[in-house]
Amino acid sequence: MAPDDRYALLTAAEMARCDRAAIVGGVPGETLMANAGAAVARAIQGRFSPRPAVVLCGPGNNGGDGYVVARLLAGSGWKVTVAAMVPPERLKGDARHHATRWRGPTVALAPQALDGATLVVDALFGAGLTRELSGAARATVEAIGARGLVAVGVDVPSGVEGDTGAILGAAPSCALTVTFFRKKPGHLLLPGRALCGELVLADIGIPDSALDTVRPALWENHPASWRLPRPQVGGHKYSRGHAVIWGGARMTGAARLGARAALRAGAGLATICCPPEAAAIYQSDWASILVERVGSAAAFGRFLDDDRRNAVLVGPGAGIGPETRVLALAALERGKRIVLDADALTAFAGDVQTLFVRTGPHCLLTPHDGEFRRLFGAEIAAMAGGKVARARAGAAKSGAVILLKGADTVIAGPDGRATINANAPPELATAGAGDVLAGLAVGLMAQGMDGFDAAAASSWLHGAAACAFGPGLVGDDLPDGIPAALRAAFAAQASAGTGRGETP
Repeated sequence: MAPDDRYALLTAAEMARCDRAAIVGGVPGETLMANAGAAVARAIQGRFSPRPAVVLCGPGNNGGDGYVVARLLAGSGWKVTVAAMVPPERLKGDARHHATRWRGPTVALAPQALDGATLVVDALFGAGLTRELSGAARATVEAIGARGLVAVGVDVPSGVEGDTGAILGAAPSCALTVTFFRKKPGHLLLPGRALCGELVLADIGIPDSALDTVRPALWENHPASWRLPRPQVGGHKYSRGHAVIWGGARMTGAARLGARAALRAGAGLATICCPPEAAAIYQSDWASILVERVGSAAAFGRFLDDDRRNAVLVGPGAGIGPETRVLALAALERGKRIVLDADALTAFAGDVQTLFVRTGPHCLLTPHDGEFRRLFGAEIAAMAGGKVARARAGAAKSGAVILLKGADTVIAGPDGRATINANAPPELATAGAGDVLAGLAVGLMAQGMDGFDAAAASSWLHGAAACAFGPGLVGDDLPDGIPAALRAAFAAQASAGTGRGETP
């Protein structure tokens, strides 16, 4: 299913092209700027009572937005001062037009400009900033934090790189950030996301057709962009797919969590294959989880020869020895849809080509940052362009779908598509959470979802289940939260106009 462009994320260059397309299409630039400033002013007035405020205005269009905010707040009875990075007469174009309409007090940008203010509107720099803050801008931004002032960001908190979420020297921690037309990657990627506070996306008059000039390749993960499988009338357990999970002999909890998640995700069957000595432990878990005693990798391969066993998870609790490599290769050589997680990734760290010649879009790799570095090396792990660029490079090199885990999980496909998942709460930093995520993915792949959509859907469902549970979450709680997360996803799809989903 094609991603929903309502959730497209735009780089600074792409946003600039959309601005130009709107202007060429007949929307004056000064109108776009007036609409942007009005959106910020409305958001502020809807959340804060009138109070002494200072608006920090930069040297470009972001500063022009700030002058509109200042004028509208002052017109509503707020006490407002503008702190200008450059004299208003040095501004150009639309920014100069709006600066000339400001009649209130204007002072030079400096930390002392904050004196007496209890709210700061940061309109210094937008998402296109690429150099570190310096001079008066940096000193003033740092003073916002030192004084504990409430800040509102215009587009992004100044100093957050819009394309990557990186902090360019310094940036204020905002209670509210208002951006325009579409979100930017830096709103969702850490560390920038942590500085945005409440994020408001405002319509400023840019038509959706402006996206035709961009053709987005990056989206915020949302149920509107994928279609969940659902049971069909006349279906049976085998038509819903059979997920096979390898279970190690020692860390048995990992595979059990994965199997529970696969079933909760809708797989018709889930079997844990394990060494004979561990079978009794696995058989003591859910009665609906099948257990198969498997004494060798060859026996595992023979078990997978049944075409109904169509999706495989190897890695959670498997151990990092050579046996795990052989188990994963047995599944890959049979063309199964496969999720490789945890130990299965580390097991290939010394010989990634053996893995990569067998992977493809049917294969999902789910590394955290450390496992990613071990698989793809320091050069890709440290490459410029941020987390999205790294995940895309990993997908291109491996030919597989990459789910690069974290609070700002990025999913990238070998075709260049990428999505950022932003609904994961901090409670997910708990043992077993990754095993449930891998089980969710293999359960969805068993039902026919491709690797990219399964990765996106499982990440969103994982976050939704954790959010619904809240404080005190442990890994064991997550599988039982999946049904409610599925209902939330179906509701979100219906609300977005994509229906309740159907079997792909």
